[in-house]
Amino acid sequence: MLFSHDTMRSMAHAIGSHKVKQKVVVKASAIQRRPRGSVAEMELGPKWEYVADGVMGGVSSGGMQKQVFRGRDATVLHGDVSLDNNGGFVQIAFDLRPDGTGFDAGDWDGIALDVCGNGQRYDIRLRTDQLTRPWQSFRTDFTAPQDWQALQIPFHSVIAHKTDAVFDPAQLRRVGILAVGREFHAEVAVAGVRLYRHA
Repeated sequence: MLFSHDTMRSMAHAIGSHKVKQKVVVKASAIQRRPRGSVAEMELGPKWEYVADGVMGGVSSGGMQKQVFRGRDATVLHGDVSLDNNGGFVQIAFDLRPDGTGFDAGDWDGIALDVCGNGQRYDIRLRTDQLTRPWQSFRTDFTAPQDWQALQIPFHSVIAHKTDAVFDPAQLRRVGILAVGREFHAEVAVAGVRLYRHA
């Protein structure tokens, strides 16, 4: 069966959300709360999983490594995205709860990422317990800076994809970072993930 690139992009994050076997798991610390100036934060300890389009017959190549990246301990997504064979993505993703159920992030304004990379654009995809189809998500994108930066992704900035549901952070289940939809070399490092709230 042939898929359009739009369908492929919709399925990319959904494949990760169904915990396919082509994955690598990195252990991380427990959730902790910490204030930072006028911003309250909850540090997350993601167990990142790597997924590529090979599960759909695609030929994108890549991987995930725990390494020191430009001076900081980080989880690094790297690879080469190919659109051949109806593929077109590599990603890392994690569930907020070990059992994959929703986490109540309703008291928070968004997600903050400590990121560094190659200046390319990447998708961030959120899934909640509201979504019943694998191709549905809430999404936005960001550019990975070449120097380490803390980026804030406000929940109000995410766009519903192929669902009429309104994003509800109280049902947040999974977070994914994807290199998707065009041919390019992916290199994006994540050294921290937090929920944040402006005081």
